[in-house]
Amino acid sequence: MALEMRRVDEVIQRRLQSEVGLIEQIGHYIVGAGGKRIRPRLVLLFAQALGYNGNHHYELAATVEFIHTATLLHDDVVDESMLRRGRPTANAVFGNAASVLVGDFLYSRAFEMMVSVGDLRVLEVLAEATNVIAEGEVLQLMNMHQPDVALESYLQVIRYKTAKLFEASARLGAVLAAAPPEVEEACASYGRALGTAFQLVDDLLDYQGDTSTLGKNVGDDLREGKPTLPLLAAMQRGTPDERQLIRHAIEHGEVQRLGDIVAIVHRTGALEVTRQAALREAEVARDSVASLPPSHAQKILLEFPARSVDRSF
Repeated sequence: MALEMRRVDEVIQRRLQSEVGLIEQIGHYIVGAGGKRIRPRLVLLFAQALGYNGNHHYELAATVEFIHTATLLHDDVVDESMLRRGRPTANAVFGNAASVLVGDFLYSRAFEMMVSVGDLRVLEVLAEATNVIAEGEVLQLMNMHQPDVALESYLQVIRYKTAKLFEASARLGAVLAAAPPEVEEACASYGRALGTAFQLVDDLLDYQGDTSTLGKNVGDDLREGKPTLPLLAAMQRGTPDERQLIRHAIEHGEVQRLGDIVAIVHRTGALEVTRQAALREAEVARDSVASLPPSHAQKILLEFPARSVDRSF
């Protein structure tokens, strides 16, 4: 997809232009840091898989990347993160205020871009997605430092905060191709399941990976007091002493005994519990697009879920 993604990058570079130099500087800093660009790829792949022949998919692919980038800027300020994609976060370099305000600019520019497509359904999809993402951010904030969070509450945060933009990206390809409602829903189901699987693996890697590979600090989730599935499963399966250690670490965002907690997560099989949950979501994603017309794009979509689960960063 190199040629297709270059077209998207051209849109991103053009749309980042501003008379305010700091906006361009921070925008280029975070967008230029790389990343997997899965969300824009989903827009392109579903548009191709369903026979879309126009050019609006490039604009919308860039739009979802802008929305994603805005959430990253805001997330890093809220989480007080210092490292992302292997280098200092924008807030660490430029300060919290500038990061939040440039995040706001990217959100507003994204809405300007989606309006340019001239399709009310596109506006509905992305307006709902950004609203749900914001709800997910607040839900996650409410769950912070709460070791007794229910599994369903944890999964709801994932579906709102992460999977919703995957879902919207997949749905947009179907909307552009004027696909029937049942096909649009199948595409949305794919994005939702893929996004959930992707986040589950992210949560797993926080206790399995290393900083140089992940591009972020290992143990950040624990430091931020996030009760993710590896910790929830370890508490359920561990001894009373192990359970108390993890509870205390979540409640206080304590990473002094991170090594002990990682050992518990491994010993109890909590990582495998998390991986199996991700594999189930990946299977839901594959099943959702199995009935699409055979094409190169469909083939990639069928392979995508397994590749998202079987990764180290």
